[in-house]
Amino acid sequence: MINTLNITVEKNEKRSFLRDVYVTQPFRVIPVGQHKPDDHAYLMIMSSSPGILSGDEHELSIRVKENARLQLQSQSYQRLYNMEASARQQMEVIMEKGSSFFYVPHPIVPHKNSTFISRSRIHMAEHCELLMSEIITCGRKHHGEVFEFTKFHNLFEVFHNDRLVLKDNILLQPKENPLQAMGLLENFTHQGTLIYSATTDALPVPELVDKINELLEREEDILGGVSQLHHKGFVVRVLGHGGEQLFTLFQNIQELLWNIPN
Repeated sequence: MINTLNITVEKNEKRSFLRDVYVTQPFRVIPVGQHKPDDHAYLMIMSSSPGILSGDEHELSIRVKENARLQLQSQSYQRLYNMEASARQQMEVIMEKGSSFFYVPHPIVPHKNSTFISRSRIHMAEHCELLMSEIITCGRKHHGEVFEFTKFHNLFEVFHNDRLVLKDNILLQPKENPLQAMGLLENFTHQGTLIYSATTDALPVPELVDKINELLEREEDILGGVSQLHHKGFVVRVLGHGGEQLFTLFQNIQELLWNIPN
C-alpha cells in the first residue's frame, strides 16, 4: 500500500506557516506550536496505523520555502511489524534559501522478521540549516526480541546546490552479522545518529561541538561522540540501552541548535 504525505511550509511577513498539505491514509498533519513564543512552524505527523506493515510504501515530500523554519515531530515510536516481504520509505526534502528543517522522530522498533528499506534525500540551497536524527532499537526487548529483525537499511544523502556533500549508509542484518559481537554494538542495544548540516559561513561549529560533548558527558550508561564534517556541520553517534534516553538527548541537542541566533 502506497501512503503519501506532501507538506509545503512558507513564511510571510509575520511567521512560518503550513501553506499546502496533501496526505493519504493513514497520515495526518497537525500544528503543535500554538503556544511557542516564536514565529516558526511546528508540525506533527500522526498516523492511524499501529505501525509499518509488510508491503507498505511511504512517500514523504517536504518543501521549506525561502526563510521559513519548520520543526517536524512524530507522534510515537515507529513499529516495524513482522513481515513476509518488506516495507519501504522514500523521503525528499527541498530547502530553499535561508530555510531551516529540524526533525527528531521517536525511536524505531523493528519487530521479529521485519525488513525495512529507507532512503532520504535532502536538497539544500544557500544559508540553510538542517537537523535530522534516527534512533534504532533492538526490537521488543521486554518481549524477548533482541535483534531478531531481518534487515534495516537507511541511506541518507544531503545535497548542496545539487552537489552531494554528505552520505550516511546504515545497513543492519543481525542474522548475518550479529550486532552484539565484538567491534559492533557489543553490550549496547540501541543506537542513534543525529546529523546537523548548514550552508552558512557564520556557524560556530567548534563551539557547538564542545557544547554537545558536554551534554554527552552528563548522560550515564551511554557511549557517544561527535564528528565534525568537512563542510559546516557534524554527526553525533550514540550507543545506549534505552530509546527514551537517546530520544531525550537528541531533543536537548535540537533545542540547543534550534535557538542559535540567525
